[in-house]
Amino acid sequence: MQLLLAVQAAGGMGWLSVAPLIFIFAIFYFLLILPQQRRQKKWTAMLDSLKTGDKVTTSGGLRGTIMAIKDDSIHLRVPPNNLVVEVTKASVTQVTTEEETTKSK
Repeated sequence: MQLLLAVQAAGGMGWLSVAPLIFIFAIFYFLLILPQQRRQKKWTAMLDSLKTGDKVTTSGGLRGTIMAIKDDSIHLRVPPNNLVVEVTKASVTQVTTEEETTKSK
């Protein structure tokens, strides 16, 4: 009889020992994974909407105007000497529109 009670108690504890792991995974998903997926989708949409004439900032700090777009790279005109530089699309971190530049001044 005591053996039967011991087996039933052990079976009930198995589920309770897994519940904190499921809870921790849910917290990680909602606090870390889901926001990162949203940022990634927003960034890829920004890269897909690039066009010539846009002012962009790269991850290296270069600021310039897009002169030409290839499959995975873009040509930037960088002031003050109007130097043309080829960078990858993945290095673009920000697109600056004309409204944003007038608001900041």
